[in-house]
Amino acid sequence: MRSIQPTSPFAGDDGSADAELVRLLEGLRAGSTPLRDVVARLADTRVLVPVLAEAEVTGTTEHDGAALEVDKEASAGVVALESPDGRRALPVFTSVAAMQAWRSDARPVPVEARRAALSAVDEQWSLLVVDPAGPITVQVPRPAVWALAQGVEWRPALVPTADGLEVDAEVARAVGDAAAPVQHVVRAHAEPGRKAEVAVVLALDPGLDRAGLDAVLGQVNARLAAARPIADRVDSLELRIAAAR
Repeated sequence: MRSIQPTSPFAGDDGSADAELVRLLEGLRAGSTPLRDVVARLADTRVLVPVLAEAEVTGTTEHDGAALEVDKEASAGVVALESPDGRRALPVFTSVAAMQAWRSDARPVPVEARRAALSAVDEQWSLLVVDPAGPITVQVPRPAVWALAQGVEWRPALVPTADGLEVDAEVARAVGDAAAPVQHVVRAHAEPGRKAEVAVVLALDPGLDRAGLDAVLGQVNARLAAARPIADRVDSLELRIAAAR
């Protein structure tokens, strides 16, 4: 909680949240603002990264005949959270108050959100979590974190239409191009997933045994993973088998 030195680019920062980001977060919670707009604002916003003190070496000393544990050496480090699917996430905060609601002992370090995303990528942490203790918590998906780190616009894999969400045309083409050449794949298309962001629906030749099915799915998975539009824009995939008609 020490004051920021005048030479810092954040010298005038009082630790409050960016007003426009707050407005967009409130819109996201109300369903009137897409996550894409929140991420776009984050790209131009300061966030606070929490640093926690951690004892590296401990020992004991005696005082009035009692053994007391003391820190011999301490360090400070950035912490990661674990998402429900097991991926690691870097927590970032819009304000000092939001960070104190999460951990009162955390020291706020102000950085551009782009630099926070780059740090997460360097640590191989997939996600950012904005204000994990509220007032509005947002999980920034892996492709958006990568886009922030690279300083490019994030283009979500799912786009809104009058009938709801659908898979973006570039991603849908990439799914078809990846799956179509695999033997025994009759058709393949992409649609919004049930458990993952995007579902790849495969129509296969009938009569495949278990080994044959596993071989086909393995080849499809490998080709999907190698497709750049999918790797860059899709946070998670699921495979579904449909009847070939």
